[in-house]
Amino acid sequence: MKIVSLKKSGIPKYKQIVTSIERAIITGKLKKGDQLPSLNVVKNKHKLSRDTVLNAFNELKTRGIIHSVVGKGYFVSSEDVLVKKKIFLLFDELNSFKEDLYNSFLDSLGNNCQVDIFFHHFNEDVFHKLINDNNGNYSSYVIMPANLKNAHASVENLPKENVYILDQKHPKLLAYPVIYQNFEKDIYNGLLSASTKLEKYKKLVLLFSKERQPQGILSGFQLFCKTNNFTSEIISSLDNSSPKKGEVYLILDDKNLIRIIKKVKESNLQLAKDVGLISFNDTILKEVVSDGITTISTDFNLMGKSLAQMILNNEHAKIENPSALILRKSL
Repeated sequence: MKIVSLKKSGIPKYKQIVTSIERAIITGKLKKGDQLPSLNVVKNKHKLSRDTVLNAFNELKTRGIIHSVVGKGYFVSSEDVLVKKKIFLLFDELNSFKEDLYNSFLDSLGNNCQVDIFFHHFNEDVFHKLINDNNGNYSSYVIMPANLKNAHASVENLPKENVYILDQKHPKLLAYPVIYQNFEKDIYNGLLSASTKLEKYKKLVLLFSKERQPQGILSGFQLFCKTNNFTSEIISSLDNSSPKKGEVYLILDDKNLIRIIKKVKESNLQLAKDVGLISFNDTILKEVVSDGITTISTDFNLMGKSLAQMILNNEHAKIENPSALILRKSL
């Protein structure tokens, strides 16, 4: 069965190989699971260099149309030849605002793109395994390294021109394009925007986990309190903490947001009047919980849109995503 056919034209030979295999799949000559002619067979039959054939096979591989099996050859993985970009998306964890980012990213990519999403849950072994197991299978790699110190060890094995860093600037991944939050500036400016409300309270309390949360948040909080003469406290858990009248809590995750609201009620205190509350990262739910929770938040819809445009246009930029205070009744 003739799979690859080439002719004299201005179209590069490797593109003609790609088109031939796509056509064979569309017409039913090749089906999912079928084996392709080997690199050497195509090379020798059409008097091509091995690199020319390999480039064609690699393009189809990164689009998820074919895959290779060591010692056996190349096989058809998918009959959906319309997929032009296959994207590996590695998040730290799933939450409501990451879902907003993800949906915005998908909507902005449009048709003919496939996105496979993975989560490392701040586990460095899982992070490295997911990247190493998927190296070579995608046309683009979007990585959210979080605070993982050795994230660069596996990221540097990926094709550099196809890697995009998301959410945090990582000190050992500064050479890559990135869409990031400036956490120190965002927290400082957010608190500054709320300063007239904060003056009604005696102390600012930050709930902070150094393993999961960006160092910039802590730095921005400390800088604001020092510069503006606010009494402050940093805690790592709510387990042994009871809210007191005159305190404002800055809570960075949704689970502890619910816990602190519950603790305020159990202490017979009133939110805003007795205890202030600021959450990080806005969601629709925070508009209605306890008549509205004040947030400091980046624009996750814009982040998803900017990421899609960067990949579609093959741009390699460093983009700081904007953030703002959203003032509601919890202050």
